[in-house]
Amino acid sequence: MRDAGSCRGVLAALAVLAGLAACGSSNEIIEGPKNVTALKGSEARFNCTISQGWKLIMWALKGTVVLSVTPTEPIITNDRFTSASYQEGGNFISEMVIHDVQLRDTGQVKCSLQNSDRDGSAFLSVQVMGQLFIPEGSLVVTEDKPCNVTCHALGWTPLPRLSWEIGVPVSHWSYYSVLEPEDLQSAVSVLALTPQGNGTVTCVAEVEPLHVHESVTVNLTVVQPPLESSYQSEIRKSANMKTNEDTSGTKLKSGNENYGYSSDELRTTKTASLPAKSSEFGVPEQRGSRQLHQGFDQHQLGPASRPQVSFNVASPKKVRNVTLV
Repeated sequence: MRDAGSCRGVLAALAVLAGLAACGSSNEIIEGPKNVTALKGSEARFNCTISQGWKLIMWALKGTVVLSVTPTEPIITNDRFTSASYQEGGNFISEMVIHDVQLRDTGQVKCSLQNSDRDGSAFLSVQVMGQLFIPEGSLVVTEDKPCNVTCHALGWTPLPRLSWEIGVPVSHWSYYSVLEPEDLQSAVSVLALTPQGNGTVTCVAEVEPLHVHESVTVNLTVVQPPLESSYQSEIRKSANMKTNEDTSGTKLKSGNENYGYSSDELRTTKTASLPAKSSEFGVPEQRGSRQLHQGFDQHQLGPASRPQVSFNVASPKKVRNVTLV
């Protein structure tokens, strides 16, 4: 029955068109329709303002006539496309309503008049709200330990802008959003946070220009770090401290100095580094009083009748040369 009605509607439209073509008409489109963005499943409305004297208005979607309007009644061939009309300032406004808009309806919408080469056109954009979910569901996390929460937006057209609302005390949080590797019509957003108490996090998907949005919320339950881990940490810390003490003790023992040891070479070196000065020696004092000089320098001690003494420190042995003049 529905198909038969559609056929009768088409035949009627053709008959009207034939009659109008024979008698002609004088009219023009004053203002054509404007671009519309509609959500899938909703309605989309387009208006076309026409001067008086028109005989037939035709509406086309993506090049196919889907609705015709005569001065007496609209010719409806598809229930998804209906008509409304208004008068404004002596002009006629024809409105086409697209019901249950689908993604396949995306395309050009055109308003035209019989026997006129002028038309008005616009574009229909259809947005699809897909799924939004957090796979993990409610989460149990550790206090002051970084964790991630992932949000998926699947089957959206166009892709939404993803953001997060934080309803939990945190010391840090950040997020980033990317396309799903295997589905360019889907996106994923990853929230990284360091929780400090119980609360909620909400993933929000928003699409422009309709400002439609959808959100999903999960609970975060924060627990204290396991006591066993803390105990093991203290044990490891204590063991490390003991190891450090043992190592320090070994180093001290291996570096003890024997202060009772005395070396002639050490004494000679220390003595040789003292400032040089001249001294007078008597023969009886030769063994008890000595002045060392580094190298082989000789110093004359007095008149020719006094002894001349020279010491050689290049060898570990002490050498005394006494010359009496």
